[in-house]
Amino acid sequence: MPRVRRPRRSVALGLLAGVALDAVVPDPRRGHPVALFGSAAGALERRVYADSRPAGAGYTAACVGAAVALGYALRRCGAAGVAAATWAVLGARSLRAEGSAVAGHLSAGDLPAAREQVTHLVGRDPSALSPAEVARAALESVAENTCDAVVAPLFWGAVAGVPGLLGYRAVNTLDAMVGYRSPRYARFGWASARLDDAANWLPARVSAALVALAAPAAGGDGVRAAVTARRDARRHPSPNAGWSEAAFAGALGLRLGGRNTYGERVEDRPVLGDGRPPAVADLPRAVRLSAAVTALAAGGAALVAARPTFGGSAASAGAHPPKVAWWRR
Repeated sequence: MPRVRRPRRSVALGLLAGVALDAVVPDPRRGHPVALFGSAAGALERRVYADSRPAGAGYTAACVGAAVALGYALRRCGAAGVAAATWAVLGARSLRAEGSAVAGHLSAGDLPAAREQVTHLVGRDPSALSPAEVARAALESVAENTCDAVVAPLFWGAVAGVPGLLGYRAVNTLDAMVGYRSPRYARFGWASARLDDAANWLPARVSAALVALAAPAAGGDGVRAAVTARRDARRHPSPNAGWSEAAFAGALGLRLGGRNTYGERVEDRPVLGDGRPPAVADLPRAVRLSAAVTALAAGGAALVAARPTFGGSAASAGAHPPKVAWWRR
């Protein structure tokens, strides 16, 4: 009869400690681990780039494989290694800080400063955005990145420990770097983009559920969040981003989507939600909702990480841990 092995308490404790560290320790202006990974990946791209899918797949495998290998090495550090990795890959504090900064500039009537600040969150051209459009841009980024920068890394940390944390952040960073349908990256970035879609598929849907549960913390409607996500998420061009955005729209009684300008490229995004357009006052509500989702995701990840696993003999139970397999919109 299979016996229950010791729960992975060190992973659970490390995840909670990492979330706590992220809440109080700001990201360094220089030398952030994710930025260092991005620099290394960029240098490798310049050496191996070719306009083909095989070249891009090899590049993706090398970068993600290196991150996962580092994660396996850090497993020996126990809870401290998990906490350090969680702090490095989590973007909850930065996301809330940037959203709050945009809200502060808009509330003070400083539209140029708000336009400049929102470039830290989005890739669209802010030069002609009105205050309401700046608020929408920031709110949509807070919604999407609550999944990409919070729920998804915690999900993979709970499932696979430090290798999951670092591997996911590598995948997501590569998607932000090369996962574009541009002439340069349409083929080379294909593998990174598809791998990011796969890595976020389940976390995106978990995010929508957590938004629905957390909605009352921001004065929102959880039922409406769930209904809106189920109805509207698939309208989004991304297979995953629409779930969190639609859930935020429903929770806050808003309507997201519309025209976005990215340099010379213009996109008309489908409407998510059936409420009113976002206003400046809605951005602090979105930040509170993101914070509540972070708390729920941290607790859920710790519970999943601490789950008992089965197999092995009584003699080996507990003797060895079980083997387990920048953000910018």
